[in-house]
Amino acid sequence: MQTRRIGDIEVSAIGLGAMPMSIEGRPDETRSLATIHAALDAGVTLIDTADAYHLHADEVGHNETLIAKALASHDRGKDVLVATKGGHLRPGDGSWTLDGSPEHIKEACEESLRRLGVEAIDLYQFHRPDPKVPYAESVGAVRDLLDAGKIRMAGISNADPEQIRQANEILGGRLVSVQNQFSPAFRSSEPELRLCDELGIAFLPWSPLGGISRAGDLGSVHAPFARIAEAHGVSPQQVCLAWMLAKSPVVVPIPGSSRPETIRDSLAAADLTLTADERAELDAV
Repeated sequence: MQTRRIGDIEVSAIGLGAMPMSIEGRPDETRSLATIHAALDAGVTLIDTADAYHLHADEVGHNETLIAKALASHDRGKDVLVATKGGHLRPGDGSWTLDGSPEHIKEACEESLRRLGVEAIDLYQFHRPDPKVPYAESVGAVRDLLDAGKIRMAGISNADPEQIRQANEILGGRLVSVQNQFSPAFRSSEPELRLCDELGIAFLPWSPLGGISRAGDLGSVHAPFARIAEAHGVSPQQVCLAWMLAKSPVVVPIPGSSRPETIRDSLAAADLTLTADERAELDAV
């Protein structure tokens, strides 16, 4: 497995997005544990989660608890950087709400520490800006957690360029990652990716494979990915992730998975090299 950096830590070039194992349509625990173990066996050293990855109101942190169990039962579990997030809520009715107050973020971090069973969280990310709370106050809470040693590194998610610069300033230049939605069908985070490249901050695309299952549809934005995949004898998903990796050395995709076979397929993208012409064609889609 190739590696990239988040802060001063070397991680697998492709991580595992664990959300599908805890929200709507989630599999049973046995398959989820098998998926996480398959990722570790294939060389993954980055797993992304959040306290809001759950279904019911009484199971906050379901995904964090699942990951802690999977890591404790694997001999490479201690080699993994676990990135979690706070600031989102799920009341249990299927909706997603926000609480970016400093009080909530600090309390959420304490609960994540307990569920993960660690003394300090490897990477803690402010999940999403809360329009009811000044952004500086929310990020200030993350800074306080960093200063207190509750978290080892700080990141933000769903942020625009201005918020990235503001967060980095509030954190005293210690912002190590930005996690935004980015995929062939959702490219509006290109400015954030370019800024992260400029600043040397890791860019973690969430839902990087969004819609790629429709790559075989003629006229689809994903159709070129299917054609190039056929030429290489690989899946469109691998082409998609290889395209992202080629964009910048700061890109670390975190494809979501809930099956061992899908995460194994995604991880193979780290060994796929696209030609300059192929990359240019995919950029122009």
